Amino acid sequence: MPWWSWVVIWVVLVLALLGMLALFGFRLFRKLMAALDELGKLADKTELLQRRAEELGEQRFRPAVFADAGALRAARDQDLADRERRRQARRDSLVKRGKLLVKADPQQFSHLTRRT
Repeated sequence: MPWWSWVVIWVVLVLALLGMLALFGFRLFRKLMAALDELGKLADKTELLQRRAEELGEQRFRPAVFADAGALRAARDQDLADRERRRQARRDSLVKRGKLLVKADPQQFSHLTRRT
């Protein structure tokens, strides 16, 4: 094999490598531009959400570590009392419903057992 064939082979390989690198670089550039475009859209949406959150006027999260222990204890006791009150109301309604079912007149539902 003559010496110039090696030069041709290496020139072709180097050109193929440069072409491949250019193609990958172009694809990477396009993906980067698309990502930057989406990042801009995300920044706009974040700004809109931030404005809406400020309009709602909700207070920011404040860890309980910085709150007064007595106030936290009172709030927890109130929550427990409210929960117990809701449970008792549910129990009372279930007992009332059960008593209505026990005292129901069976003849009242006889039309359900009749064959047609």
